Amino acid sequence: MTEPAVQVPGMGTVHHLDDHRRTTPDTGTEPVSLVKDPATAPVAVVVDGGEVEAVDRADNPLADWLTVPDAPVLPVWARSAASIKANAAALVRLSWWHTRYHALRTPKYLVKTVLLAARGFYRATVGLWPTLSAQDHTAAVKALRAQSKTRPEDVELATRLQIAHAERTRTRRWRFGAAAVGVAAATLGFALADPMLQGGIATAVVTPLAYLGRGKETQFLDQGAPPLRVDMSAQQLNDALRAAGLLKSGKSGDEEGPKVSCSMGPVRDGRGWAVIFDLPRGGGKTASDVLAKREVIAQELGVDEIQVIMSRVRAAKGGNAGRVSMWVADDDPYLGPLNPSPLEKVERFSIWEPVPFGQDARGGRVEIPVMWQSMFFGGLPRRGKTFSQRLLTAAGLLDPFVRHYVADGKGGADWMPMKAVAHRLVMGAEDDAIEALKAMLAELLTEMERRFALLRDLPTSVCPEGKLTPDIVAKYNLPVIFVTIDELQEYFTAMEREDREQVINDLCRIARRGPAAGFVSNFASQRPDADSVPTKLREIITIRYSTQVVDRASSDMVLGKGKAAQGADASVLSEEHKGVGVLVTGPASYVTVRADYLDGTGFAVLCRKGRVLRETVGQLTGEAAGDVTAAADAAGVTVPAIVSDTLEVMRHSPRMFTTDLLNGLVNLDEDEYGDFNAEALAAALEAAGVKRTSKQVKISGSNGAGYQRRDIEAAVPAEILLSTGR
Repeated sequence: MTEPAVQVPGMGTVHHLDDHRRTTPDTGTEPVSLVKDPATAPVAVVVDGGEVEAVDRADNPLADWLTVPDAPVLPVWARSAASIKANAAALVRLSWWHTRYHALRTPKYLVKTVLLAARGFYRATVGLWPTLSAQDHTAAVKALRAQSKTRPEDVELATRLQIAHAERTRTRRWRFGAAAVGVAAATLGFALADPMLQGGIATAVVTPLAYLGRGKETQFLDQGAPPLRVDMSAQQLNDALRAAGLLKSGKSGDEEGPKVSCSMGPVRDGRGWAVIFDLPRGGGKTASDVLAKREVIAQELGVDEIQVIMSRVRAAKGGNAGRVSMWVADDDPYLGPLNPSPLEKVERFSIWEPVPFGQDARGGRVEIPVMWQSMFFGGLPRRGKTFSQRLLTAAGLLDPFVRHYVADGKGGADWMPMKAVAHRLVMGAEDDAIEALKAMLAELLTEMERRFALLRDLPTSVCPEGKLTPDIVAKYNLPVIFVTIDELQEYFTAMEREDREQVINDLCRIARRGPAAGFVSNFASQRPDADSVPTKLREIITIRYSTQVVDRASSDMVLGKGKAAQGADASVLSEEHKGVGVLVTGPASYVTVRADYLDGTGFAVLCRKGRVLRETVGQLTGEAAGDVTAAADAAGVTVPAIVSDTLEVMRHSPRMFTTDLLNGLVNLDEDEYGDFNAEALAAALEAAGVKRTSKQVKISGSNGAGYQRRDIEAAVPAEILLSTGR
């Protein structure tokens, strides 16, 4: 098949090589071919009537010489003005630090210099003594005396002895005299010299003496940086890989066997060592095998596995299947002061931007793009799972065009501040809360289908990809919907089988299809097993995060099957790693993150800020718009805590039995209401201004002591009730 010629701007016409040769007159000479394989590159470029072929043929002797190296011309630090400026500033800061560090130790250095000079003076004196004492002549005199004892009658020998003795005496006098005159002259000159000159003379004399007095282990200046806890070399790396079975041993005892080739390092990188190496060919090992041996390699290097950060280097970054990037920290990189969340200082945030989430081992900022994504958080209790999950929801608080649907199966205080913002808020896993959850999911599915119908009808100029855009959000009042559900296992274990299957199917539909309609799913569970959170729900989640778990199997339940073998293993985290977890953002992308810290107080502040933002743009909707206590907080009106908490427990019910109300209050705040009984509750509500119209309530055909929600709301100031439309 003949391929047409192609016009290339600035070059000429690109022809199929065979067609071009057929139309070119035969000159009787073999054309010079610069293509290594004609079958792979049958294209020539014709410029001004001449033929120029690619430099990639095997029969071209200049092919290797003419190949342009595929390497950057400038080093990394010099490729941008910002990088040069940053490195220059770092050099200035480092120099200034060393100047101050050693200036404070100047007295110590002076004392050390004097001591070294004294030792040097002693060594110089010992070295010059043979010369001053004319030991060469002394040796001759001693030899002649020894001979004279055996030949006392030898006159010639006696004469020679007398001459040698005289020569020795004369030499000693001359040398000692010259030394004495020199010392006296130097002392007199030093005493009469200017003080500045005296300092220069002293320095000129003391410096060589101190240098002469140094020893092999003498270190004149103090070490400015602490000693390295981990000192890694290429030999250590090879030994560790060989011990892990990743490198073959030599055939004989004298041979070390194959070694890795390091394309970088080992070099110091921050508070650790960095190295990029290629496994030798012929060994049958890959980069994935290295990642699976992380614990063994750490042991051979003498560190904890949490200090070893390894990843494959992909082809996009110049890597191959056997190239590994490794960073070994000096100590545990996930301990130390907490990282405050940047969201605390932000007045407004766009959910279309990546959300600041935490820092990696080297202190690099980790951000998560949440649009078009669904997220799942898992891990043991009290390891920071909920705090980490709240960071993403908190970002949505600062975007007034985000509508929040929140459900907390535990029903504790973690998500209580969301009542100021949430369009729907379900607290607890009691029967009424489960019904409220089912209704919330049904509402979400209806809204999702409505949005898809609207997006389908929009022209491609407005909705080119059939997905929500910021312009569509503003023009059609379709805010991004953030679906946050914590403690999923509480709902699933409390539901009947039919309800459970229905809720699971609803959640799967939201997580699978919702992102295109602007739905962001944010789920969490303490026990991510098949019974608590079904596999078919977990497997469609795109972003996963796990705090500490008990074993590799549990880690894979949260992060995905086989992730632990790839190095994404949350079971290596310890009890000290609160707020630390493994984040998986793709099939081969993971990082261990120390999540930013945002406590309950800070989260409540963001909720109040989010309410003000929504009131300003008219986006305060749903339950938040009619929430009595949230409105009171926003208006600066104090509502008694017992009234606020009782209304929260009765959020989904117009009436409630006293026993159920007490259980809900205990679950909400056990420290405050753990000792409450019916009498104490009645007294506290009466003191807060609650007047009961009836002490008996009827629920599902049963009568019992209880409370009406309208009686509790009547204790709230009237202006607050009016502002909520009640």
